[in-house]
Amino acid sequence: MNSRTNYQKAIVDIYHRIKNEENVGEVASYIPELSKVDPDKFGVCLKTVDEEEFGIGDWQTKFSIQSISKVLSLSLAYKKLGDKLWKRVGVEPSGSSFNSLVQLETDNGIPRNPLINAGAMVICDLLISHCDDANSDLLDFIRKICVNNNITYSKSIANSEKSVGYRNAALCHFIKSFENLENDPTDVLDFYFNMCSIELTCQELTRTFMYLVNDKFRTADNEQILNVSQAKRINAILQTCGFYDESGEFSFRVGLPGKSGVGGGILAIHPNEYVIAVWSPKLNKKGNSNRGMKFLELFTTITTSSIF
Repeated sequence: MNSRTNYQKAIVDIYHRIKNEENVGEVASYIPELSKVDPDKFGVCLKTVDEEEFGIGDWQTKFSIQSISKVLSLSLAYKKLGDKLWKRVGVEPSGSSFNSLVQLETDNGIPRNPLINAGAMVICDLLISHCDDANSDLLDFIRKICVNNNITYSKSIANSEKSVGYRNAALCHFIKSFENLENDPTDVLDFYFNMCSIELTCQELTRTFMYLVNDKFRTADNEQILNVSQAKRINAILQTCGFYDESGEFSFRVGLPGKSGVGGGILAIHPNEYVIAVWSPKLNKKGNSNRGMKFLELFTTITTSSIF
């Protein structure tokens, strides 16, 4: 069951089924700006390798992608530095929460993977060191692959995160104490908060991440984003690390590489088939979208489109 028609039918059926159930969970109220989001927003968009697209609900409403942006900064760093970046950050699942300090102590300041907060900060540090202007270069990169020049940082969200970002500041300074940051922690944190503040729609997310679905995807000026080997490795990291200490659960239930954000977004990739984005702001206890997890589990089950 992998035709576009069946994908579309499954999306409609599952969407209405979940929409009619109780919307459980809590929005990420620890970030003041995110607490203002309507908790009942719910959108889905799927884009196939054949460039066919289907969306439902709030699929064209912008939301804060938060940690999904870590995949984009990682991709840009990998494109610029190649395998050298793995000297500064690992590729193993953490088994811990996204903002844990514990492993940094035992691992001598080398974050377990680039998708936990500590690892993403090391990637930010690498980009600051190897870009003329990391903030501008990351935006240009995202705009180019999404083919949308209006994508930008949200100052209100970035400032909101900065106002309560004490634990992230602790992580950043702790990494610096192990000499695994080249730049000033303040600059790294500012870039990190900007990165997490990017707002995209489900539709824009699916368009942006086509480069991880098929290596034949090119930008408008025919530029390849990542080579086959690099895309494979990022998908592997998404499979094992994309949901922090719920990564095994997501792999077990959904069976796709993916990444979540505390803004309620989840992105999932079926290599050589499709990319799908779901947004619903209420999170489970692990910080992942409750409706998003449920939707994707039902979708890959009904369409038999897990990678396993």
